[in-house]
Amino acid sequence: MTSVSGSIATALGIGSGIDTSALVTSLVSAARDPKQKVITDRQTTNNARISALGSASSSLDTFADALNSLLAGTGFAGSPASNDPSIAAVSLLPGGVPKLPAQLEVRQLAAAQTISSAPVVGATASTQLGAGSFSLKVGAGAAVPITLAANATYADLAAAINAAGTGVTASVITDNQGTRLVMKGATGAANSFTFTNTSASTALDAFTWDGATGGMTRQVQAKDAIILLDGVEQHYSSNTVDTAIANLRIDLNKAAPGTSVTLASTEPTTSMRDLMVEFVDAYNTLMKALNSATAKGADSSSAGVLNGEASIRDMKRQLSQMTSTVLATSGTYKTLSSIGVSTNRDGTLKLDTEALDKALVADAAGITQMLNPAVKSDTTPGLAGLMDSVRDKIQQKDGPLATAKAKYEKLGDDLKEQLDKLNDQMTDYQAQLSKVYTAMEKRLSAFKATQTYLEQQVAMWTKSDN
Repeated sequence: MTSVSGSIATALGIGSGIDTSALVTSLVSAARDPKQKVITDRQTTNNARISALGSASSSLDTFADALNSLLAGTGFAGSPASNDPSIAAVSLLPGGVPKLPAQLEVRQLAAAQTISSAPVVGATASTQLGAGSFSLKVGAGAAVPITLAANATYADLAAAINAAGTGVTASVITDNQGTRLVMKGATGAANSFTFTNTSASTALDAFTWDGATGGMTRQVQAKDAIILLDGVEQHYSSNTVDTAIANLRIDLNKAAPGTSVTLASTEPTTSMRDLMVEFVDAYNTLMKALNSATAKGADSSSAGVLNGEASIRDMKRQLSQMTSTVLATSGTYKTLSSIGVSTNRDGTLKLDTEALDKALVADAAGITQMLNPAVKSDTTPGLAGLMDSVRDKIQQKDGPLATAKAKYEKLGDDLKEQLDKLNDQMTDYQAQLSKVYTAMEKRLSAFKATQTYLEQQVAMWTKSDN
């Protein structure tokens, strides 16, 4: 027969080995998991939105930068060339397209002053010259002292000149005539130099030059390069000229007074037709990515991560206006739509190549100027300038894209705080349950001791009755 006290003990699990720690953990998980899932799901969605906004902005940058790079290259403007590289060669400098053609005459090359001492038969680089000092002065610069210690040699003198850092170099040359010191400055008339003896040693006078006379002989006089560019005489210190024509380097190789060299651009290797094909393809790649990110879908699970996001709608709206934006102030063709570019229902572009070909036949120069003007301005920005303008508006500091990103970043911080708060609450809840179950364990232990005592008494009473 099962006693009432035994039934109570069984129901309470006294002596049944129930793991109260596991029970507490299960209760805490049951309370925390649903709430935690709601927060973490929102975090996942929010992080995806932040990432998608960043990708949209990055894709816009990639598109605009690629377009700028494409139009800045020689493919659409041709490469600079000289009809006589033996006199003057040209190459493109970064930053833009040089304005060519131009007529160049090289009247004089730049030269560096060179002086040399008289050759001394039987001398070598280690032949001693003695102690003393010199003054080395380049152009209008300050004089620099050159000091020789006792027993200094030709080699020591050359080393001291080179160490002075004036731009004048020295070397010791030994040939069948003997040994001599040779000094050379930088090219350009302004870099002529003097080298005077400032010591009492008259033996060192053999290594002096005051600009007109001295112990050394001037072999080459310092000169500027002199060119005539489109009839304007210009002087340069170097035979490499990169400021005469913007974005063009001119290497002067030979003086040829009276000979005119033509600097021009080769024919472009890429046409405006190719440009428009590449532009439409790249634009559509960007727009399709935006469409995918904002797709409504059949339900929330299949909708794009940026579905309903106003900033992306604004981005798509501004991009769509490019086809109707005026790019030229005169001529028949002033917009992209006028040369065969139209917008599809999904926002992508369509290029009517037949219409474009007809327009190019009618006014190729005008279309080239519209798409890639030689001189850009607010009214004639060209295709790259237009893309930059659209990008700047979309990415402006207080614009919709920046505002949306800030909103989602703030939501991310809020969700993190909610998760931290939930963890704190569950820690407190776990501590509370542990306290309750610990107290219950103590009471059950007391009940068990009482039960044991009662069972013993009942057993004694039953035995005495027998």
